[in-house]
Amino acid sequence: MNDLGQDLELRLVRYFTVVAAHQHFGRAAAALHVAQPALSRQIQRLERYLGTRLLDRTPQGTRLTPAGQTFLPRAQALLQAARQAELAVREQAQTERITIGYVEDLVITTAVRELRHRHPDAEIATRHLSCRDVGALSDKRVDALIARTPLPLAADDVFTTPLYEEPRMLVVPRGHPLADRASVTAEELAGEEAAPCAFETADWTSYRILGAGVPPIESYEDKLELVASGRAIAVLPVGDRRSSLRPDLVTVPIEGAPSSQVVLVSRKGDPNPMIRNLRLAAKAVLAAPPS
Repeated sequence: MNDLGQDLELRLVRYFTVVAAHQHFGRAAAALHVAQPALSRQIQRLERYLGTRLLDRTPQGTRLTPAGQTFLPRAQALLQAARQAELAVREQAQTERITIGYVEDLVITTAVRELRHRHPDAEIATRHLSCRDVGALSDKRVDALIARTPLPLAADDVFTTPLYEEPRMLVVPRGHPLADRASVTAEELAGEEAAPCAFETADWTSYRILGAGVPPIESYEDKLELVASGRAIAVLPVGDRRSSLRPDLVTVPIEGAPSSQVVLVSRKGDPNPMIRNLRLAAKAVLAAPPS
């Protein structure tokens, strides 16, 4: 029996197509950046809605049932149609509109407020992106991105506007050997093993978790918990003040480290006039970060 009174969720359809592509729940969960048990529950929800089993588990992974084989091409077509409908509406809309993506610790409220003040009739939306949403700009989920460099985006594909720079700090748990230092040097941290985030592409990235054997971690709260537990240390921009909310963490200035640069990025050749308007508003109010 299906979930009465509920419509088919595109998110569940997308999850199914990813599992079908990987033929393995574990690999599909990793690709989707969700926990495997949660993914299994969502697939079960889809199967309950459709009233039939779509996937069978095997010793090697998963395989499509006959119903799954029937549903897969239609599911792919449904997702493609939904995406095309969204893009068509966006491109043909006559009103001024923009969706602004931003990542991690950045607060863009002043820039958004200034843009709304300058263009009160425009439709302005914001979208918080995790560090793994690397495709949000290229696939047009956002029209512009405010983030810290470096970014894994081809220079030929984007237009980048520098906004401001910040020095970096070390975040360690209380009682750590470096916690009482007035500062540390970049050389002292050079040998530490880093757990990367997908937005990070160089040795000196904006957000770094250092420690042997530390796996990639997406949730910022989980990163701080790892540091507080003594399993890792973190390198963050000084403008990231979230760690100061925890009394069990200490920040230490880092000397000799490259600064963290905040930029506004948009697609080259995008005709949306609101991108230029955002650039002007952001440069007016974000050129100097709050002290």
